[in-house]
Amino acid sequence: MKGKDLYYISFFFLFFSLSILKVSAQTRVYTTSRIIKTPPVIDGVINDSAWSEVNWSGNFLQRQPYEGQTPSQKTEFKVLYDNSYLYIAIRLWDTQPNLIERRLTRRDTWEGDWVGIGIDSYNDDLTAFVFAVSAAGVKNDVIVSNDIDFDDTWDPVWYTKVSIDDLGWYAEMKIPYNQLRFSDIEDHIWGFEVHRNLFRLQEESLWQLIPQDAGGYVSRWGSLEGINNIKPKKEIAITPYGMVNYESYEKEENNPFATGSNFGFDIGLDAKVAITNDFTLNFTVNPDFGQVEADPSEVNLSAFETFFQEKRPFFIEGSNIFDFNLTQGEGPFSQENLFYSRRIGARPNYEPELSSGEYAKVPEFTRILGAVKLSGKTQNGLSVGILETITKEEKAIIDYNGERRDEVIEPITNFFNTRIQKDYNRGNTQIGGMLTATNRFINDSTLNFLPNSAYTGGLDFANYWNEKSYFLTARATFSIVNGSNEAITALQQSPQHYFQRPDSQHLNVDTTLTSLVGSGGTIEGGKIGGGHWTYSSRFMWRSPGLELNDMGYLRYADALSITARGEYRIWEPIGIFRSFNISSSTWWGWDYSGLQLYSGINLRLQMQFMNYFRIRTGIHREGYDIDRHELRGGPSLKVPGSWGTFISVSSDDRKNFILELFSRVRFGDDDYQQSRSFGMELAYHPFDFLEISFEPSYTFSESYVIYIDKFEQQDLNHSLVYLVSSIDKEFVNFDFRINLGITPNLSIQYWGQPFLFSGDYYDFKKVINTSSSNWQDQYYAFNQSDIDFNDPYDTYTIHDGSNTYTFENPDFSFFEFRSNLVMRWEYLPGSTAYLVWSQGRTGDDPNGDFSLSDNISKLVQIKPHNVILLKLSYRFSY
Repeated sequence: MKGKDLYYISFFFLFFSLSILKVSAQTRVYTTSRIIKTPPVIDGVINDSAWSEVNWSGNFLQRQPYEGQTPSQKTEFKVLYDNSYLYIAIRLWDTQPNLIERRLTRRDTWEGDWVGIGIDSYNDDLTAFVFAVSAAGVKNDVIVSNDIDFDDTWDPVWYTKVSIDDLGWYAEMKIPYNQLRFSDIEDHIWGFEVHRNLFRLQEESLWQLIPQDAGGYVSRWGSLEGINNIKPKKEIAITPYGMVNYESYEKEENNPFATGSNFGFDIGLDAKVAITNDFTLNFTVNPDFGQVEADPSEVNLSAFETFFQEKRPFFIEGSNIFDFNLTQGEGPFSQENLFYSRRIGARPNYEPELSSGEYAKVPEFTRILGAVKLSGKTQNGLSVGILETITKEEKAIIDYNGERRDEVIEPITNFFNTRIQKDYNRGNTQIGGMLTATNRFINDSTLNFLPNSAYTGGLDFANYWNEKSYFLTARATFSIVNGSNEAITALQQSPQHYFQRPDSQHLNVDTTLTSLVGSGGTIEGGKIGGGHWTYSSRFMWRSPGLELNDMGYLRYADALSITARGEYRIWEPIGIFRSFNISSSTWWGWDYSGLQLYSGINLRLQMQFMNYFRIRTGIHREGYDIDRHELRGGPSLKVPGSWGTFISVSSDDRKNFILELFSRVRFGDDDYQQSRSFGMELAYHPFDFLEISFEPSYTFSESYVIYIDKFEQQDLNHSLVYLVSSIDKEFVNFDFRINLGITPNLSIQYWGQPFLFSGDYYDFKKVINTSSSNWQDQYYAFNQSDIDFNDPYDTYTIHDGSNTYTFENPDFSFFEFRSNLVMRWEYLPGSTAYLVWSQGRTGDDPNGDFSLSDNISKLVQIKPHNVILLKLSYRFSY
């Protein structure tokens, strides 16, 4: 690195020269009592005699908007227990009971007035179980790990009821011990918290106050005492399912696999078994995810893979224990992880080549035969997660005039993941690691382009001090990928690596390799609590050979970067502001040769006014970028810097009608690129049980350069010429949702998304001099006389001296509609019924001129692909 770059690294260590002493708030204690006779009936009415055995506890304090002050409404609670359950009664006083917000929604939406209790039954100041209920009786539940990491995919089986009277409302809860984890000792002390949200005032009040500038959450709770002589309960739950489905779609003439309709059925099994007091085994056999919402539509014209969020229940439940982010925060590296569960059950990697007259039936996704997940945490702070998954060998059935053959398109694959983490010093120090293994059983030569095996591992360290106001973290990772010469060569030439780039002096493709090895890591530290100011700095590295994409997610390797961030927050009302914060970040990046690739800085502001309106805005500046990926393995391109800004304004979200307007604009230097995006979100609650939302957006962008193709020139060296063009991209996106709550356990949800895109390519040019310091000198623009358009074939031919380049017209329009209608009924705790209707329409057109009316008309004319599905599961509990 250059000398000045060492300055940036040394700047990282500046953040550890400060320390702040802070006095802890007094820890509150609630002492409960064992039920002597009959336990209370959970009906939301606190009139059972058992409740007279303990006292009410109150004296809550506001967390926001006015930290430490008395809340506008009083809250009190009681806690009882017996050999199997913990019982909680909560009295939520309200001087205006007619204004209690009772939004009837699906589970885990956290809308309206609600109250929740948190239990740290490990008493480790890190792990907790949160049970909450809204004034409409809707359950919300969360499991907390590492003190501040929330996972609302956890859906335990517990019982609650609410009621409203002239003085406010009641919440009554019964929590089975088999949903908690605690040690087999005589006397228990658990961390404990009660949290109330008063919707109409956006007021949060807590039994044990947690300051807004606190670095932790669970570690700041009060204590629950008085529980003794109880035994941990082991949960055993087996949930088989049955599913039937019907598909209808456009019939394709002469295609024996596209008859216009299909009927199918399936069965499977999910189970949860408590192996010990600390560890739970989850497994699934032949899982089905037909009720899961489809991924949003997109058009990706870059070299990078799109990252999609996980939505499948088995993989999102308890997923926090398998998380190993290489880098925290925002930006292109923030999604990189050793474990990306969407790899499991993904689309097959191979697509068969068909001859004229052949038709193929190709599975859309790889079938998961079974998966086993063991997770838990011991009383001495050792967290363990083990995931084992098997996917089946997938075959395409190919038909030619009634004669059929099979072609393997995906091998049997085993995915294995182990995560371990140990807590020390009440969670202020954590040391852990992860190991993943992907093994493919390849028995067909057509799949030799896939690696046989891939192993990744990582070690992580975190240390916090001054009541978790300061932190230092470090993560290191490695990867080893094995396969044939063909597989490892393809990996070196993939977008994550591009070892073949002709201008890269430190990289080259080695076609004799049968393995690829790499490493990476991140060191980060800063201040996250203890005042209005927070700041952090981070150094990240990814060696050229690092490869995670068999089981994880890696955007690209061969990278070094330094980032620094600072933020100032005001969380109490001042003047016209209810809250206000301002933040700034700066970043620099290099490759492993020391070449600076990019740099940038931003400034962001976020404010909420006293009328509850919000404004978010910001501006950023990016310097010159060395783009190593646009030419798909060709030489790097110099890209001029740019300015960008965004703003969003949203109305009072307590109202029945909510409006948000947003805009994002970017301007490149020398008119190299520009983009404009506008949109709005409308949400309407005509009734407590109904929400309708509509989110349209429009984006226009133009760029001087986009990759088209590469050609061999007619010279002695057969050198490559790279063709590029300018492009105008224009697209419209509409998201439409309806959420209907019939009861707390019965809901109907609809999501629909039309997506309309057009890309217009023009000003064709070739890349000629990438070493020039002037970015314009990198291109030669062809004259119109050099270009012929072959209308019958929809192709272009460019005459370049003795060379000619012929390629398909790259202009196109893409239109798609996706929708899901899901009725979900939890007819018994843990037992559900789903009725699902999914519809999709997808089409394209070789015209790159955007026309909203034409694209909508063409989309409507496409015959839809409909899927109707009925799925029923029943939970057996022992």
